[in-house]
Amino acid sequence: MKNENPVPFERLLKIMDELREQCPWDRKQTIHSLRQQSIEELYELTDAITEEDWPGIREELGDLLLHIVFYARIASEQQQFTITEVINGVCDKLIARHPHIYGSVKAEDEETVKRNWEKLKLKEGKESVLSGVPQSLPALVKAMRLQEKAKQVGFEWDTREQVWDKVEEELGELKEAVEEGVQDRMEEELGDVLFSLVNYARFIRVDAENALERTNKKFIRRFRQMETLVQQEGKQLSDLSLQEMDALWQKVKDDPPTPKGGDEVKGER
Repeated sequence: MKNENPVPFERLLKIMDELREQCPWDRKQTIHSLRQQSIEELYELTDAITEEDWPGIREELGDLLLHIVFYARIASEQQQFTITEVINGVCDKLIARHPHIYGSVKAEDEETVKRNWEKLKLKEGKESVLSGVPQSLPALVKAMRLQEKAKQVGFEWDTREQVWDKVEEELGELKEAVEEGVQDRMEEELGDVLFSLVNYARFIRVDAENALERTNKKFIRRFRQMETLVQQEGKQLSDLSLQEMDALWQKVKDDPPTPKGGDEVKGER
């Protein structure tokens, strides 16, 4: 029996064409009006990844794919490029930047692959090994990417102990700045502490952004538990003293954590 269902990607392209031609909302969209929505979709994907919510990851990947197709459709209307050119472009880039797979270059480990990748990008016309880091990245993510880029040209500590010594050095400078009370210097030194902590996170193979987000979610869960316990007694947190709130915080800390993929934060999406 003949399969009448179209190839999924072709089906999506057809739906996009129909929406762009027939739906008043879709017809109105531009690359600029879609920009913020694309950012939100990306963050929803990162939330699902942090929670290891596989159904959520699948859904958010679909939403991002829709945005890619939408941008390409608008570009084709303005005779800039097509979705085929987008796909062929990334295929060509992957082949060119993996000469250890598609050429004669030898690369036995991950670090060699990364170094070769950066060298190839410079040959392609990049002015700096840091130029591939987007300016609009969140600061914590940007710090990690800058450090990873610098590492590829050898600008890197040898051991994690050296990195921790740097963290302690920066903490000392922050303490001095706080004692001086100069606001601008305090901000600068705090930035140095955070940057050095991100560096240490890399050395112990921890994603600093994800680690902080897990702590954010943990704080939200525990704080909401506190609110629930107080409300059950007909009170609000503001009715409690700091000592009472601290005791309540210790109580909720002893409760078992919500399993990954739970909806304690996801429900806010």
